[in-house]
Amino acid sequence: MQAAPLIALVGNPNAGKSALFNALTGARQKVGNYPGVTVERHSGRLALADGRPAELIDLPGTYSLDPASPDERVTRDVVLGRLPGERRPDALLVVVDAGNLDNHLRFVLQLKTLGMPIVVALNMIDLAERDGLMLDAGKLSEALGVPVVATVAVRRRGLDGLREQLVEVLRRMPVGQRGETPPLPDIATLQREARGLALAATVSETRTRRFAHRLDGVLLHPVWGMGVLLALLFVIFQAVFAWSEVPVGWIEEGVAALGTGVAGLLPEGFVRSLIVEGIIAGVGAVIVFLPPILILFGFILLLEASGYMVRAAFLMDRLMASVGLSGRAFIPLLSSFACAVPGIMATRTIDDEKDRLTTILIAPLMTCSARLPVYTIIIGAFIPDRAVGPGVGLQGLVLFGLYIAGIAGAFVAALALRRSVTKGASSGFMLEMPRYQWPNLRDFAIGLWQRAAAFLKRAGTIILLTTVVLWALLSFPKAPEGVSQTEYSVAGRIASGLEVVVRPIGFNHDIALALIPAMAAREVAVAAIGTVYAVDDSEGVGGQATIREQLQKRWSLATALAFLAWFVFAPQCISTIAVTRRETNGWKWPLFMVGYLFAVAYVAAGVTYWIAVWAGLG
Repeated sequence: MQAAPLIALVGNPNAGKSALFNALTGARQKVGNYPGVTVERHSGRLALADGRPAELIDLPGTYSLDPASPDERVTRDVVLGRLPGERRPDALLVVVDAGNLDNHLRFVLQLKTLGMPIVVALNMIDLAERDGLMLDAGKLSEALGVPVVATVAVRRRGLDGLREQLVEVLRRMPVGQRGETPPLPDIATLQREARGLALAATVSETRTRRFAHRLDGVLLHPVWGMGVLLALLFVIFQAVFAWSEVPVGWIEEGVAALGTGVAGLLPEGFVRSLIVEGIIAGVGAVIVFLPPILILFGFILLLEASGYMVRAAFLMDRLMASVGLSGRAFIPLLSSFACAVPGIMATRTIDDEKDRLTTILIAPLMTCSARLPVYTIIIGAFIPDRAVGPGVGLQGLVLFGLYIAGIAGAFVAALALRRSVTKGASSGFMLEMPRYQWPNLRDFAIGLWQRAAAFLKRAGTIILLTTVVLWALLSFPKAPEGVSQTEYSVAGRIASGLEVVVRPIGFNHDIALALIPAMAAREVAVAAIGTVYAVDDSEGVGGQATIREQLQKRWSLATALAFLAWFVFAPQCISTIAVTRRETNGWKWPLFMVGYLFAVAYVAAGVTYWIAVWAGLG
């Protein structure tokens, strides 16, 4: 029985390749890994126009078959049939951006020399037309000598045409009948030919792009552009506090009412203590931070969809080069603001091993969303909610400062690493500016929903499990009358041992208790504190307000500031450590990363604490 055709989806970055892959395969997708490498293999089932099934693989984006990263090397090896364990594709579906044909057609011309069946998807044709660029897919097909289909992947336009053309090119060259690979032309030599083809396909072009060029003149300016970027970040962090106050209050009241209601229904004992003090108090203390996390990610999604985020990468390139970082490091580091795990995985696009290793080792310093609950609860408890200027709140200003501290720490660490253990020359990178566009409301809503679902799933799994285990360790053995349960318990005794180490930096017994379970995930520190205070306060669950009141009674301002400084640097996330081990193929660099980050966190917390004490804040 003949195998189903294997079709490779290839194209430049930002051509809409993944959107087309999702449109063609729907939910019929599988994610694995290519043999011997950490690059993910995305494949799905595609139904051809004649009813036959085909396998569609979504290859990493690349500008040519001359690889500049591990991801691009996989694309080249799969297309040329050189990757062990992967058969050579029977046809190529090449995605090009209709608004940027000059650059994208060079890759098409290079692929065409392979003599393989090719269909070109002239994608995002609607955006090109919106910008005044009218293209004729038929003329481009005639000039190229391969089928060209105009598509709008996000609206599922042109999919039937692609299926029909794939059937036709596979019919002309049946599965398995492929010749030898000819020598590849240099991609740079194809520029003039690509430009000529783009002109041949152009019916008309207006001057509506002038506004975008003027906007770029401001947003990409080394001074004004950086000012706009800092202003945007400042507004975002002000909004995280100002806009989340009301919904956070609703969730606090809901958690408090739930705890009180359950406590009234159940008799006093083991089960009530587990549910009220362990689950509701612990998990509830984290769930209340869903609104600020969604506000933060809402801004990130808007900036990405509008086309601004890549321009921010361009602005940061010069600054990153000054500390020895590759420009390619920006996107992985940006991803680390959501979570260091996908950020570290995204370093696969960096070809130079020392560049890549440096980026991996500093990625945990980007302020991920898991830190936000910790920052929010401490800032809310100890930083006054007052304005320091028109529209500028002190709490938002402190949060902004914590994010800047993480970025500055990453740059200092990169500079030190590039002059020592990862010494080497930094490499440049090519960056393609996407067009400006209004974000799609549906895509924005889906992105927010996915983030909310991921946060709630984390709260219902890792945080729930850790909280229940901590509650058990805090609840047994039972303390004699007049003795603190949290200090007499198993967890309390373990924390007493750790307290000896962390007391010089201003940490108390409560913090020592929270640090150990927080290794599972940073936000568990908040759940741990909530559980500790719920166990100590046997009268019931008071919600987030109770935790803030307890913090104000039991912590000094100096201790709170030291705790914030600790979390700016501490690598408290087992998942981050595990993915670092996988990406570096051993334990040497994960252990080095954990060691240097904990050392920096300890010193930063100690310096912060003693300066605060000296200033009379202790």
